[in-house]
Amino acid sequence: MPRTKVAQIYRKTGNLRAVQLLLGHTKMDSTVRSLGVDLEDALTISEGVEI
Repeated sequence: MPRTKVAQIYRKTGNLRAVQLLLGHTKMDSTVRSLGVDLEDALTISEGVEI
């Protein structure tokens, strides 16, 4: 899946786990680096998503 599409999915949902699965990463750090997102910002956004 193209990274730009994955980045759009992240921006719309804030769901890092979904992005991690789409990219096939085993470590969340790899996903965060791929998106170019600061780890603290990413965690703050993901905490706002209710499951």
